[in-house]
Amino acid sequence: MSRRIDTVIFDLGNVLIGWDPRRLYRQLIEDEVQMEWFLREVCNSEWNEQQDAGRPWVEGTALLRAKFPEHAELIDAYHLRWKETLVGPIEGSVALLAELKARGVRLLALTNWSQETFPVAQQLYPFLQWFEGIVVSGEERLVKPDPRIYQCLLQRYAVDPATALYIDDSQRNVAAAEALGMDGWWFRDPVGLRERLVKLSLLERDTRAISHG
Repeated sequence: MSRRIDTVIFDLGNVLIGWDPRRLYRQLIEDEVQMEWFLREVCNSEWNEQQDAGRPWVEGTALLRAKFPEHAELIDAYHLRWKETLVGPIEGSVALLAELKARGVRLLALTNWSQETFPVAQQLYPFLQWFEGIVVSGEERLVKPDPRIYQCLLQRYAVDPATALYIDDSQRNVAAAEALGMDGWWFRDPVGLRERLVKLSLLERDTRAISHG
């Protein structure tokens, strides 16, 4: 017999909110190869993760400007024009979130996000107010898949991991949640997520088409 899930914990970036720095840098670097080099070697994911872990943007950009002075303006743009890296709501996922809310399912979120830029998203996307609580990595100075940030959420909101579903677009983050006793779902699109939610009896089956956002 499958266990009863009463709490759904969402990752935010690229599950509910599309995010891609290429959206900004295609405006700033005409050559696609050069743009990919810049995002791989200069403002890369490892560097960005340090801001998600609580490092101030002013410190992070200063470190890169010292290393790559010829790219100073492009480096500064990552933070100064960060809003332009947001692709927008993933509508199919937001629709599922709305259905879960309407059915009275407990909703929480756990996100790797800079504490300096997260307020921008909160202003842009009213559906972030639907969550009972959101744990933001930059505020905790911990990033997924560190088990301590999951434990922070579980303890803060008194969640029994055996009754929680965790949803993330990163397999390693899902695996970390499962290691703590949660049910996990590796997000690829809203259609697959709906099927999982239906199987867990959290939503009714719906034959209508779901947008991929």
